[in-house]
Amino acid sequence: MLRRGVAAVFLLLAMSVSGAAGTHIAEPAVPRDAGPAASSPLPDDTKLTLLIRTTLIALNQANATGNYSVLRDLAAPGFQAGNSQARLAEIFAALRGRNLDLSPILFFDPKLVQPPAIQPDGRLRITGFFDTRPERVIFDLMFETVEGDWRLFGIAIDVMPPEAPKADGAPPGADKNDADARKPSD
Repeated sequence: MLRRGVAAVFLLLAMSVSGAAGTHIAEPAVPRDAGPAASSPLPDDTKLTLLIRTTLIALNQANATGNYSVLRDLAAPGFQAGNSQARLAEIFAALRGRNLDLSPILFFDPKLVQPPAIQPDGRLRITGFFDTRPERVIFDLMFETVEGDWRLFGIAIDVMPPEAPKADGAPPGADKNDADARKPSD
């Protein structure tokens, strides 16, 4: 069963979480259809792994210190505009309150539940998990290119007992406890 109290943030991430229980919704910092004009090539496996690990470790350090400035400052401008340090602290309060140490992910390879893909808006989406014990670390990340570098645009994270990923390609729990910067539609 999914554990409650795990926080996540999505910014302009086209996910099917609208209306889910526990969903937090914020106004977009940029128009929904705004995004990179040209798509960057899909990063190689090494770069993908670095993006995943460095993002989750930045979140882990932010949770450990209660200081979300570095996580925010390393992110894309749209993420920064939509999330103050105080808002990030609020969004991740439950995860921080559990005193969860995510650093063991450094010793595991991420397992992707769907191939990384460049979305129509030019953003890179990476969805998967680390098969850590006693709980699996599940992630759904979105990156945007800024001056040739992939920078965080959206993040959802959850932890739960190991189980098989959902058949639809989304990691278990990805539809729970999400904050989304877009208004519900559809």
